[in-house]
Amino acid sequence: MPLRAQRTFAPRPQDITRDWWLVDAEGQTLGRLAAQVARVLRGKHKPIFAPNVDVGDHVIVINASKVKLTGAKLEQNRAYRHSGYPGGLKAVPYSVLLSQRPSRAVEKAIKGMLPHNRLGRAMFTKLKVYDGPTHPHAAQQPQPLDVGPDSGAKQS
Repeated sequence: MPLRAQRTFAPRPQDITRDWWLVDAEGQTLGRLAAQVARVLRGKHKPIFAPNVDVGDHVIVINASKVKLTGAKLEQNRAYRHSGYPGGLKAVPYSVLLSQRPSRAVEKAIKGMLPHNRLGRAMFTKLKVYDGPTHPHAAQQPQPLDVGPDSGAKQS
């Protein structure tokens, strides 16, 4: 009797369970934090991951105002946005952005690490970023997610 080929698993909507994770950004480096959060939003930490399906979890990031950048990135790097009109490019240094809208800086870093299509936009809706230590999602009972140095996004 010949061996049968193993079928590829394709996650269906009933296979997907979405957990809630809480990330404390205090003292974290922005890029490393964004990479770990984007990984959880995509669902790459799950065994049922598929690149064409949104299997990721919800992530709450608190203390976005206490995130840090290394080296001279605070003054040299700029956050760009465009109005859509000719000459509508705006550039803001990260020092100004982190002092005025720290949650926007964290969102921008994470969004850049997600797919740039409608699937990535759907993943981005599961991200909630807050400047301070409080958030209104206590009813979802988020579990703490360790994204510190050398963590590899371990669940604690």
